[in-house]
Amino acid sequence: MRVTRLRFALLALVVFPAAPSYGLVPAQAVGTVNFATSCTLAAQPMFNRSVALLHSFAFSQATDAFNGVLRTDPGCAMAWWGIALSAWGNPFGVATKPAGQIARGLGAITQAKVTGTPTWREMRYIDAAARLYERADLTSQADRVAAYRDAMAGLVVSVPTDTEAVIFHALAVVFAADPRDKTYASQLAAGATLERLFATLPNHPGLAHYIIHSYDAPPLAARALAAATRYSQIAPEISHALHMPSHTFTREGLWERSIAANVAAASAARREGSTAEELHSGDYRTYAYLQMGRDAAARQIVDSLPALSRRLDPTAVGTGASPASGFYALAATPARYALERGVWAEAAALLVQPNPIAYASAVTWFARGIGAARSGAAPLADTAAGELARIRDALALAHETYWTEQVDIQRAAVTAWRDFAAGRRTEALAAMRDAADREDATEKSAVTPGPIVPARELLGEMLLADSQPTLALGAFVLTLRHEPNRFRAVAGAAVAANTVGNRVTARKYYAELLKLGARADRPGRPALAEAARVVGKQD
Repeated sequence: MRVTRLRFALLALVVFPAAPSYGLVPAQAVGTVNFATSCTLAAQPMFNRSVALLHSFAFSQATDAFNGVLRTDPGCAMAWWGIALSAWGNPFGVATKPAGQIARGLGAITQAKVTGTPTWREMRYIDAAARLYERADLTSQADRVAAYRDAMAGLVVSVPTDTEAVIFHALAVVFAADPRDKTYASQLAAGATLERLFATLPNHPGLAHYIIHSYDAPPLAARALAAATRYSQIAPEISHALHMPSHTFTREGLWERSIAANVAAASAARREGSTAEELHSGDYRTYAYLQMGRDAAARQIVDSLPALSRRLDPTAVGTGASPASGFYALAATPARYALERGVWAEAAALLVQPNPIAYASAVTWFARGIGAARSGAAPLADTAAGELARIRDALALAHETYWTEQVDIQRAAVTAWRDFAAGRRTEALAAMRDAADREDATEKSAVTPGPIVPARELLGEMLLADSQPTLALGAFVLTLRHEPNRFRAVAGAAVAANTVGNRVTARKYYAELLKLGARADRPGRPALAEAARVVGKQD
């Protein structure tokens, strides 16, 4: 608690400097950054550009750029600091960093400490970054992340006019936040700091980017719309900068805008050779297509996966989407395609592809389990539940706390639907309700646009199947508060309201469904035909 109060106090103490005067934006627009260092005058513009790339999580490009700084000024210790932070990769990836990644970062930190004559302020940056890597074999990643956050807080107190320190500290406050804290105190404090700076530095890539991350939660997402709209203009050639606005658009259920953002991001990712980013943006785009009933467009992305999987390099530094994000998308995209359409036998038949990421493999077993339970294949549902328990236990043994809980929620949902199909309805509903409560108590990872299927939506469908439409309607309404404009939740709410005879509410949701499906495939899903029949009949 003391550390939490300290970091909020540090944010409040920040004195915001006047906007600095920037030079011309380089040919490849990456935004403008003014990060003063003791490096040579010739190296300084290169360093600024390198940090701009780092702020957009263009880690491979940033590493190359920082190496370019070192070629110009071999004594620039801060270039090694930049290489070290680039090696950390996406800080919002909650999984434990691989040993090779830690070794690369630690090597860069070691070089930073013996290069040139960095200033006292620069050594504070280097020492803070060292907290991420040093003693990794003895301390948890969560503890090291917190130590980095607190070290950056100390730098802000010491040099409150250092805009870059303020920005990197705010970022650390957000990615170190407890995903179980539903007050979002850390995110709100950091977001307020970033927004104040953004008002005077509208071309700074880190500010737009980190505002989106600060508010990447259902109750906060609307606060990020201005930054989301701006970010793609700041760094229009960086794939991750083009993708990130879709985090906000997804949270707000703005499917057309999410699709447009990810079409642009995928194109940029292909130019960059970032297969993981292309897969990640494809997962987000698939999610959006499916909420609009544009199943043929989603199918095209599913069909592209085999070729992309052959190009995915598990050791690549890449961009904001790590190789783990790519492996997750390879599993999640076909799972979404089957489950969102309610084609249960197809979901049950999904192949479990070789995947080095355990929680990604869990996605396929989850889809298979739900599909099997809802298509009458009880033995396969049992097998899927068992595999999910095995993956959960392996994640727990590896101290992957977040993913351990997420996979166990998936296991609980599969088990609940298996029990429901077997006639154990009271037990099934209690288990499904508990899974929904547990999922609501956490936040989704940045690796995914949302749960493969929200647990509370699954609860609503189970309640409908159990002839409890009033309770089902409540479950769907709660789902839509977290995940607005979800096709199946809107359709479920319409059916539930219609079943209880609430014609006004039913018409409202059926009309919403028709609006969602305005560009849907024709002939499309049965729910759209039913919506057209009900709305037309009432007109």
